[in-house]
Amino acid sequence: MCGIVGILGAKPVAPDVLKALKRLEYRGYDSAGIATLEKGRLTRLRAEGKLKNLEAKLEATPLSGTIGIGHTRWATHGKPSETNAHPHASPRLAVVHNGIIENFRALREELIARGHQFATETDTEVAAFLVDDELAAGKSPVEAVGAALKRLRGAFALVYLFEGEENLLIGARQGAPLAVGYGDGEMYLGSDALALAPFTERIAYLEEGDWVVVTREGAVFRDAEDRVVKRRIIHSAAGGLLAEKGNYRHFMAKEIHEQPEVVGHTLAHYIDLSALRLRPFAWPVDPAGISRVSIIACGTAYMAGLIGKYWIERFARLPVEIDVASEYRYREPPVEARDLAIVISQSGETADTLASLRYAQAQGAKAIGIVNVPSSSIARLADAAAPTLAGPEIGVASTKAFTCQLAAIACLAIGLARARGAMSESEERALLGELVAAPGLLAQTLKLEPQIEHIAHRLARARDVLYLGRGPAYPLALEGALKLKELSYIHAEGYAAGELKHGPIALIDEDMPVVVIAPRDALLEKTVSNMQEVAARGGRIILIGEAHAAEEAALELDGFLPMPEVGANFAPIVYAATVQMLAYHTAVIMGKDADQPRNLAKSVTVE
Repeated sequence: MCGIVGILGAKPVAPDVLKALKRLEYRGYDSAGIATLEKGRLTRLRAEGKLKNLEAKLEATPLSGTIGIGHTRWATHGKPSETNAHPHASPRLAVVHNGIIENFRALREELIARGHQFATETDTEVAAFLVDDELAAGKSPVEAVGAALKRLRGAFALVYLFEGEENLLIGARQGAPLAVGYGDGEMYLGSDALALAPFTERIAYLEEGDWVVVTREGAVFRDAEDRVVKRRIIHSAAGGLLAEKGNYRHFMAKEIHEQPEVVGHTLAHYIDLSALRLRPFAWPVDPAGISRVSIIACGTAYMAGLIGKYWIERFARLPVEIDVASEYRYREPPVEARDLAIVISQSGETADTLASLRYAQAQGAKAIGIVNVPSSSIARLADAAAPTLAGPEIGVASTKAFTCQLAAIACLAIGLARARGAMSESEERALLGELVAAPGLLAQTLKLEPQIEHIAHRLARARDVLYLGRGPAYPLALEGALKLKELSYIHAEGYAAGELKHGPIALIDEDMPVVVIAPRDALLEKTVSNMQEVAARGGRIILIGEAHAAEEAALELDGFLPMPEVGANFAPIVYAATVQMLAYHTAVIMGKDADQPRNLAKSVTVE
């Protein structure tokens, strides 16, 4: 995850920018850079590799500017290099950027046609040249940024520094975090409060869609409609847990809201976003020779594997078996050398999953480990590692690790399909286009939180809740029920909607909330029929779907969460945030500890 820093200071800021960037190293990066104004002129220093390389450049060429921005980059568009390192610049400004600008290709072509010359392979330059174009038309920096932001799609955070403007930084947030720090005659911007902890304990956070104009005198926040708004200043313990939570009540809430950013980074690991092609993956076995895939996992990772089964079978035309690891390791299934095992674990230390990995390998199969901790046992023992870039996940109930697992599995499924000749290049590009849109759609979904909280008040009064879904939405129904059980201790069950008449329908009455997950896919009509069966028996339907799903159902709903339009293939990645927030707010309303539910541990390392 890229790290952003901006400082308006009273003395040369480059040493403090570097200090703040060091506190962001935990996010991961492959290059870094700083830009300041030296006598009003933009000056940049950038370096590939670790911050010590940038630090050496600063020692050789000290910067004296009292305003500056800095960045640690995790490569998404374009390889790690000094040229692709941030800050990026146009003739009138420099910018640092975290996230993905989905529509950068169209914007880039438009800007090139207007005479702009691009120097890098990144998507970030379009964010610079769009603003530069507005400045050239006579707009002020504030007006120019306001106009440019409306043209950007995706999940991102930005900070702009303008040539000749010694008392101005402008930041923006859409799906990636950004904080403002208040000092004594100095002001700060950063990806999180940890970066700003050495300088201030007074922090305000941009809310989704916000942008902010920062001077040494303070900060003026605007929302997505350009209305001036107030954002609460909180006091954070420098470097402590309160700072790590930001302005969220629980780590789980923070981690839910980090999903647009971390899913974007996970996708960028597997996809060359400039070419919209998968990056090469070191398959431990020839994909053309694979006879069967076995997916093995526990808990929420198992739900991710269930969704992955749909994708691998549909795209790669490979038979997939999926097992709970605690069952797989003891039932001694037959395994062949032509099998591929995929084991999934957030921690990479889950005892049953680790034992299952060893069993599969002992029978001659090759294994891929999908893990969030690159130094973990599973990452080391697997024949190939498929990382998720979720970053540290503190909340016991997995949220961002789950969606990053889905992102990784989706890419592996497409990669298997291409390697086996089951998918054309054009089909690959179409699917990757849907995947790349997911972070931006996740950011839109998070805006439903007030409506979700309202519905959660009704769920909090229930004794039992039923979740229904079809196709890949069925495993998501299982995950939604699991989350509600974990956090609120309300009994909940997930079912394939087609199984409704085979038992669960007996439970339905006027006291039973039924959460229906209904993305726009080939099965929507059948899901609507199941909703009508629930309604006929007095069930209270909470629908999660696009607007036309509610129109087709034509039923009185107990709650409706209107999802953004999303391709049917990867809807579970986007819809996951709604079931997570529904469980989270239900638990909070009931007074439960959302971060540490009773009887549960983050990593199950013993049987």
